[in-house]
Amino acid sequence: MRYRRFGKTELLLSVFSLGTMRCLASESEAHATVCQAIARGINHIETARGYGKSEQYLGKILKTELSVPRKQLHITTKLPPTPDASLMRQWIEESLQRLQLDYLDCLAIHGINTWEHLAWVESPTGCMQAIKEAMADGRVRHIGFSTHAQLDVILAAIKTDLFEFINLHYYYFSQRNAAAIESAHNKDMGIFIISPADKGGQLYTPPPKLEQLCAPFSPLELNYRFLLSDRRITTLSIGPANSTELIAPLAVANQDEPLTQLEVEAFLRLEAQAKEALGTDHCSQCYACLPCPETIHIPEVLRLRNLAVAYEMSNFSQYRYQMFENAGHWFPGVKGNRCTSCGDCLPRCPEQLDIPALLADTHQRLNGQPRRRLWE
Repeated sequence: MRYRRFGKTELLLSVFSLGTMRCLASESEAHATVCQAIARGINHIETARGYGKSEQYLGKILKTELSVPRKQLHITTKLPPTPDASLMRQWIEESLQRLQLDYLDCLAIHGINTWEHLAWVESPTGCMQAIKEAMADGRVRHIGFSTHAQLDVILAAIKTDLFEFINLHYYYFSQRNAAAIESAHNKDMGIFIISPADKGGQLYTPPPKLEQLCAPFSPLELNYRFLLSDRRITTLSIGPANSTELIAPLAVANQDEPLTQLEVEAFLRLEAQAKEALGTDHCSQCYACLPCPETIHIPEVLRLRNLAVAYEMSNFSQYRYQMFENAGHWFPGVKGNRCTSCGDCLPRCPEQLDIPALLADTHQRLNGQPRRRLWE
């Protein structure tokens, strides 16, 4: 296992972190997964108030005999933004009690996803008041935030200088947040990439087409290498359902060199395939088409179409598309069939895409049963 400096926190974190949202089938399963992760060198474990019984399970596990002492582990929990400082005080205390800890190494405000959330954080009477108190008395050592927001909100949150680290989405198949990576790095913030296996494309169950294009590497391995070859990034989340799902990511945990020629060639094949398969229907993700009067998240809808058409990633694209209108501020926007063909987006598109037709095509390809977030 390799370790990297987590920005201005000065913590040295393993390049893979254990997320505990999914390993909750039973307390024994959670225990086996956490212990296996620690044995393999992972020293950063992440949970959240909203992850079912995750905090309670982890608290019990931390009280058992582990292969390393508590002081060598870094524990992060996440609490939602709130305008109510007293509520945040209550939540901090409850998390410490469930985790059976005297202090949190890291606390992340969970989901600064809207301008309103950011206003709550910046308010002198909001949740940061309680967090600053907890940092002053040693119950919280470092503060950061997680986000599913649009890029402008993320950049504004970084610019507040309130945070030491950021948890965000950024992958080979979704590079919209590249500017946030650079901005956070310039602020010396720790950078934690969340859900690279699942939100990064359900790469643990890739379609044959994608496997062929990535060979001799697996798509998951190639995505991990894309991320870890970027030295600005500190750590990647693994969210295993059980201990066996730790094996694949940790196979690349010791690789610390730049991308090899074979890896570069695989990425070039992926780019060439997208151009060939999509032709003049390729959406470049410039975001010039927004805002949409019907609140369709046009670039994200068309990104999912890109993946389905170019790489046959239809299962992943359907999974994400079905979350529109069902996940609130965690996945904003409405489905493509809401398009009224008003034409507002058309003159703004540098590729001159027929956006209404592509939205309709995407809806036909990807619509299905509604999906919600795991813990809602």
